[in-house]
Amino acid sequence: MAGYIAKRFMMMVVTILVIATLTFVLMNAIPGSPFNEDRGTSEAVQANMNAHFGLDQPLYVQYGMYLKSIATFDFGPSIKNPNQTVNDLLGRGFPISAELGIITILLALISGVVLGVLAALRHNGVIDYLAMTLAVLGISIPNFVLATLVIQQFAVNWGVLPAATWSSPAHMVLPVIALATGPMAIIARLTRSSMLEVLTQDYIKMARAKGLTPFKIVVKHALKNAMLPVVTILGTLVAGILTGTFVIEKIFAIPGMGKYFVDSINDRDYPVIMGTTVFYSSILVIMLFLVDVAYTLLDPRIKLVKKGGE
Repeated sequence: MAGYIAKRFMMMVVTILVIATLTFVLMNAIPGSPFNEDRGTSEAVQANMNAHFGLDQPLYVQYGMYLKSIATFDFGPSIKNPNQTVNDLLGRGFPISAELGIITILLALISGVVLGVLAALRHNGVIDYLAMTLAVLGISIPNFVLATLVIQQFAVNWGVLPAATWSSPAHMVLPVIALATGPMAIIARLTRSSMLEVLTQDYIKMARAKGLTPFKIVVKHALKNAMLPVVTILGTLVAGILTGTFVIEKIFAIPGMGKYFVDSINDRDYPVIMGTTVFYSSILVIMLFLVDVAYTLLDPRIKLVKKGGE
C-alpha cells in the first residue's frame, strides 16, 4: 500500500504540473494583455504595469516564477485588485464554494442511492418508473437551465425561497437543488442497475434462505457490493460538482470562488486564473486518489500487486 500511495503521489504531482503548464501556455497564447489600450490605459501605463507584474519578462522567466508560486503556494497579487492577493481571494471565496460543494455531494449521494435502491427493490413497479423518469430528467436538464427554472418557480412565482446570495439555510436550497440534481440522477441509475445485478447473486439467495430480514439483506449484504460502481464514478462526479459551482455561483450571486474566477477571465487577471486553476486541479486530483484508495478497501478482490505477478 505504501508503494502504491507513493506512486500515486508522484502521478498527482505530474498531473498538476501538466495542468499548470497548459494553463500558463493558454493564458500567454491569448493576444494582448490585461492593460491593453482598449481598456483606456496609455502605453506608458501599460509598460509600468507589465513591469510591476513581471509580464515584460521572457516567457521562461515568467514560467519559472509561476512554478515557484505554485511550490510556495503564494500566487501573488491580483491584477484587478492589487491590494488583494490571490491567496486572500481563495481564503474568502473557497470556504463558501466548499460548503456548497459538500452539501451538494452529500445530497446527491444519499438521495441517489436511496432512489436507486427503492427502484431496484420495486423493479418494474410504479416507484421504479417514477424514479427512473426523475433520473432521466435530471440527466437531461443542464444545471444552469434548472437553476433558471427553480428561480422562476420558487422565488418569482411562489416567493417561498430567496433567489440569491448565501446568508442563510433558505438561500442554500435552490443552488443545491440545481447543482445536485444531475449527479443524483446518475447515482440513482447506477445504483439501480448494480442492485438489480447483486440481488440475483447466490449469496443473496443464501441470506434469504437463512431467514434474514429484507433490511439486513439489502443494507448488510447487497448495498456494499452495489456501491462499488458508484464509488468508481464518485471522483468524476465530485469534479463535475466542484467545477459546476462556478456557473451556479454566478447565477445565484453566491460570493464564492466562481464569482472571482469568472470575473478574472473577463478581466484577464492572470494570477487569479492560474492560481484558481491550480488550486482546484489539486483538489480534484487528490479526490480521485482518495476514490482509488477507497475502491481498493471496499472490494477485497482488488489486490495491489507488483509487476511480474508477485
